[in-house]
Amino acid sequence: MPSITLRVRCYPTEDPKKVQEALLKLFPECSLDEYEGGYVGRASSADRFKEILRNLRIRDTARSVMLRGIVGNRTSFAVNKQVAYIGKVSFVEDVPPLGGIEIVIEDESLEQLIDEIAPRTVDGE
Repeated sequence: MPSITLRVRCYPTEDPKKVQEALLKLFPECSLDEYEGGYVGRASSADRFKEILRNLRIRDTARSVMLRGIVGNRTSFAVNKQVAYIGKVSFVEDVPPLGGIEIVIEDESLEQLIDEIAPRTVDGE
């Protein structure tokens, strides 16, 4: 079973409820804990995240980002939190002004899990 950790800062200009909601839109079953300056979420299922990638037709991009972030049995990447708030995914390379949502996925069979979350496509299908 994968271990998924989400970490996001909540700036004074942001509504904490909206920041929490952004996490829950991507991983609705995650448990949230507050820490100084933000939130940490923990989940064991990427089903909703996988569904969003499929619906947005960005599985190839997601696959590339996740494979590029592999170190050992974990991969890490970041997504835009404002985009997550509307239930979509946009991967970020540079940190946006209000930060992003850092996602770390750990699994003993990580490449197999990535194949499941973002399978290879042919012409986007």
